Amino acid sequence: MIVRLAKTVVMVGMMGAGKTAVGTALARQLGVPFLDSDEEIVRAANRSIAEIFERDGEPFFRARETEVISRLLRGTPCILSTGGGAFLSAANRRMIHDVGVSVWLRADLDLLWQRVRHKTTRPLLRTANPRETLRELYEARMPLYAEADLVVDGAPDLSVEDMAHSVRQALLTRPDVLEE
Repeated sequence: MIVRLAKTVVMVGMMGAGKTAVGTALARQLGVPFLDSDEEIVRAANRSIAEIFERDGEPFFRARETEVISRLLRGTPCILSTGGGAFLSAANRRMIHDVGVSVWLRADLDLLWQRVRHKTTRPLLRTANPRETLRELYEARMPLYAEADLVVDGAPDLSVEDMAHSVRQALLTRPDVLEE
């Protein structure tokens, strides 16, 4: 079945929600490009996100993130995964809503913790109590993620492919985004 993606689909949500994995699978299902804003920032800076945070600080990183998301939204419609903090910016939320469509991959705190607790690549979790830090981030971010255009719920028993299918079904409710 031929599909046409009219707008970039921006995957938003907490670290560990599956934005990159589900976004990659969805792009494959739809036959469209997949991009990751964090990877684009790393490529442009020639440094890891942890190094950018350490050397230049979070505000510098967030400014670069907004620039990269803006550039990617103006390109060929694709599936775009963003970092967990990208959607916190009112400017980013507005830009994504005006040019693309946001999909919040909503997952509960326990599921997120199971997915991120052994990762060393999460600069915001380099704290004395990473689970508590994750809980604080989760509670602070939920109201902002709730502003996403579409919401798809994750669960421990759903595979990446199942989640990608669920996102595709949600996108089909938006004829301005996806046509089959």
